[in-house]
Amino acid sequence: MGRRSSMAEHTGPDPGDDPFYQTIEVDTQVTGTDSTYEDELSSCTKSVTSIRDYRQEHGRRYHSYHDGRYLLPNDEAEAQRLDMMHEMMLFMMGQRLFLAPIADNPQQVLDLGTGTGIWALDFADRYPNAEVTGTDLSPIQPSYGPPNVHFIVDDMEDEWAFPEQQKFDFIHARFLALGIKDFPKLLTECFNNTIPGGWVEFQDWDLNMYSQDGSTTGTSIEQYYNIGIRAYEKTGHVVSPGPHLEQWFHEAGFTEIHVQKYLLPMGPWPKEEHLKSLGMWNLLQASTGFEASALAVLTRYENWTPADVVHLAEKAKLDARDRNIHALFDFYVVYGRRPL
Repeated sequence: MGRRSSMAEHTGPDPGDDPFYQTIEVDTQVTGTDSTYEDELSSCTKSVTSIRDYRQEHGRRYHSYHDGRYLLPNDEAEAQRLDMMHEMMLFMMGQRLFLAPIADNPQQVLDLGTGTGIWALDFADRYPNAEVTGTDLSPIQPSYGPPNVHFIVDDMEDEWAFPEQQKFDFIHARFLALGIKDFPKLLTECFNNTIPGGWVEFQDWDLNMYSQDGSTTGTSIEQYYNIGIRAYEKTGHVVSPGPHLEQWFHEAGFTEIHVQKYLLPMGPWPKEEHLKSLGMWNLLQASTGFEASALAVLTRYENWTPADVVHLAEKAKLDARDRNIHALFDFYVVYGRRPL
């Protein structure tokens, strides 16, 4: 019968064999007595539980971690809309998840504001040797998926705390419009957490709706965007990051910056078949997106009633379906490389 190992015997990996090994210091303040450790266990349990103690408001559900930082819901209806937008993006970008010329075998990949996790899951499927991390304020991602993807609850506008050894080959972010207050700071964090030669790509909106034939002038959908944009700008959130991304990438220190701008119609009014289908995707996501985007910001900050927000959203939805109103948006994909 073999000798049992003593508690003091080292049975873990040899630090010399593991480049990611780091000594973990014991918190002697909380492990000093049974009672202090029980208090710590109770505190941590409450903290973890509170992340799922979502805010329920006007029939919608919102994140609780850093409550109020993000003003769109995180409920099932919104999850379905986000997944629909993912399919819209794949259609727009020729089934590509990204445009950056990343290496064939990326090792560490970060998806900021992962939402339902659908982009991270797709990437993990396509690159099984990559370790993919998705971060979000809401833990609404599925518990199943490829073994090389995991999700953490985190606020990307806080100071990042990834270990020094975990620099990323590729950092991806999408649909951060209306959710971020300081893009230059965020891109600096991206730069500092990317390996030399690694890539960062942001995909985002210019939410200043327009039409090439003047058909949106004086419409309810124009009113909706004017009201919503003003409200979000008053809260400090960036509404239309797309046109500014190139400048912010330069300021953060990236090189080899590339900008791709897409025209994104709303509705099936374009003659060209690709744009027609793209416009239909956009109309479908907007059918619930109008209310989802406006409800919290207008009721919390502009003293609107929920009924008034719903009425505003319904009028915008009717205009979006009007064959005589030809709404357009610009959508930007911008990527850059951290110098070697």
